Amino acid sequence: MSGAYLLAARRTAVAPRRGAFNAVEAHDLAAPVLRACLADAGIPPEAVGHVILGNALSGGGNVARLAALAAGIPARVPALTLDTQCCSGLDAIALGAQLVASGAAEIVLAGGVESWSRAPLRARRPRGTDEAPAFYERPPFSPFPDADPDMLEAMAALAAERGFDRATQHGVAVDSHAKARAARDRMAAEIVPVAGLDHDAFTRDLTPRLAARAPLVAGEGACALDATTVAVEADAAAGVLIVSAKVTERLGLPSCIVTASASAGGPPERPYDALVPAVRAVLDQAGSALDVLAVLELMEASAPQLLENRRHLDLRGEPLNRGGGALARGHPVGASGAILAVRLFHELTREKPEALGLAAIAAAGGLGSALMLQRS
Repeated sequence: MSGAYLLAARRTAVAPRRGAFNAVEAHDLAAPVLRACLADAGIPPEAVGHVILGNALSGGGNVARLAALAAGIPARVPALTLDTQCCSGLDAIALGAQLVASGAAEIVLAGGVESWSRAPLRARRPRGTDEAPAFYERPPFSPFPDADPDMLEAMAALAAERGFDRATQHGVAVDSHAKARAARDRMAAEIVPVAGLDHDAFTRDLTPRLAARAPLVAGEGACALDATTVAVEADAAAGVLIVSAKVTERLGLPSCIVTASASAGGPPERPYDALVPAVRAVLDQAGSALDVLAVLELMEASAPQLLENRRHLDLRGEPLNRGGGALARGHPVGASGAILAVRLFHELTREKPEALGLAAIAAAGGLGSALMLQRS
């Protein structure tokens, strides 16, 4: 045995912005998740070698360090926060796995956390005394203004380009909510209750008729996006415990080995496209193919994005997003990729030994990340 193994994977519920987690700071969302991962494996906080968390909205600082200290991890343990926008949580897990596989650490906690609700207001400082601070909603994702569309605009343009009409988009959203509702009981094992919330708050009984009445949010005409076909802004945290082969052998717990991970780039004006080369790179590394995967978790930032990724990868059938996706849960940016990994881990533990699964996500700026696990 060698490499990096996931022994535990936990997350909070996902709550829409200004919902159940409205008063909970980002590090206080993450700390219970880190504690739960350690408790599941029976590993003391003193044994942790590193903490790595993805985050996109906290406006600086080191959220991973705050979360680690709040979780009771000793002050001598280093912590790193990284920001690759939506890819952050999955990238943090991939980096943690690389640390363990290289021998640089034996035990790493990794994942992502985001709070839209508690994110600071952002403003640029005045250039002179005659100016006021200039508030902004998001940073630039490209240095080229003509290649830096708002994410909703980019998704609406994709829907129009491909002819993904509202009824087709609604089919994706309705399916996501139906799967999430059906999986609620089995997902309870992965959720750490915080602020009294123990289930994904946004999931509901969505029907095509209800979806057709949803207000439009971007685009116009037959292919416009509406409130059901774009993932809602949300708060959540998710994490995994990554350990060496030696630790896995000593504890003898069920685990999943990280078989491959990859990041990819693409045109920043088409941010949804980079997921596909990341998936293909992981498959090439593992010498595998999509049709042998038992579980597949793909990000659902919007219905057009998922439809486009499915089209390029020729995806259909049972393995895809068994417990629903972000259209039914919400999109806590820096945590979304880590939530995919947690879902992947728990679905794989229900499969036969050596079953393979893959998680993938795309991000603003034209980035994509993917991770493959194998039940061991």
